[in-house]
Amino acid sequence: MTLPAGVERHDFDGETSLATQGQPVYGERTDGDWRRWDPHRSKLGAMLEHGMETGLEGDETVLYLGAAAGTTVSHVADFAGPTYAVEFAPRPVRELLDAAESRQNLFPLLKDARKPERYAHVVEPVDVVVQDVATRGQARVAALNKRFLTDDGRLLAAIKARSEDVTADPADVFDNVREELSAEYELLETARLDPYHEDHLGIVARPRED
Repeated sequence: MTLPAGVERHDFDGETSLATQGQPVYGERTDGDWRRWDPHRSKLGAMLEHGMETGLEGDETVLYLGAAAGTTVSHVADFAGPTYAVEFAPRPVRELLDAAESRQNLFPLLKDARKPERYAHVVEPVDVVVQDVATRGQARVAALNKRFLTDDGRLLAAIKARSEDVTADPADVFDNVREELSAEYELLETARLDPYHEDHLGIVARPRED
């Protein structure tokens, strides 16, 4: 697996970890300008640690769905181009705004990822959609936001089984999500994100032609 430009494996007090260069956001360890990308706090970080071929090269235009307080999207903005960060809950958006202060390419949007028509006038075509939304209907969210992806773009999704059905076997949930996603996307790679995130499935996909 090739890491995107701007992401490296860096030594932090004797422990080698993924890292990007930027202002710290969530109390992560730092070494000079480098900040540790903690895979236990980041599903995309876990996907990279698992060696998933995300297709990320660096400098992409990104739409991030479920940005929360900015833990992962701040790392993305460290190596990407324009990065649109959609978050529905007002409280974490305040911390997201703090993360954006030192990142001129990070654009927080207090919007609902299930209603992309409400931010379609702001978001340009993107190379990558990163999705980490803890809601029922995660495949539908991905389908609704396919409109922003370029033809050769990538969906990098972390599917949370417990958000779909807290009583169902996660393997069954993931099968259902894969089947639903396949209507709109070609699935390139999937992998469970244990031990970093239990009952989560990482998905790399590209949009099918309409």
